[in-house]
Amino acid sequence: MPFIDTVMQKGHLENAFDAKQVSELVFRTMRDLMTREASERVAAELPEEEVPTKDKPIQDKLTDLWQDTDPVAGFMSKVREPQKFDADSFLFRIRQEADLPQGVDVETAVSAVFSATKEKLSLERNEEIATWLPDKIKQMWEAA
Repeated sequence: MPFIDTVMQKGHLENAFDAKQVSELVFRTMRDLMTREASERVAAELPEEEVPTKDKPIQDKLTDLWQDTDPVAGFMSKVREPQKFDADSFLFRIRQEADLPQGVDVETAVSAVFSATKEKLSLERNEEIATWLPDKIKQMWEAA
């Protein structure tokens, strides 16, 4: 199943725009926890496939979503040291920035992005990502 469709279905999201937005935010938050080298290894494994949707304005590649379509955020994630924060802070960031539709649980949306991402990466990369995630978020990643 295409990446955005998986996020929409598993995240209980009604449209591709919400799925794209939450995916970018989850990816940004994940990258903030990782070294630049680890983030680049993930990017190198993600397929160059376009993120197909019925909504023509969303024609980003999956690798673009990982790198961040916001040039400032993308630049910052390349130059700053890995951040340290807990699971509550991880979820708070997504909740605050994603503007999820009413009734959509932030943990469900994050798990949907995790599930869609894990399908695209090798076991080795999935295990590496888990080492960067805080306690409860790591459990969500492993369960996805």
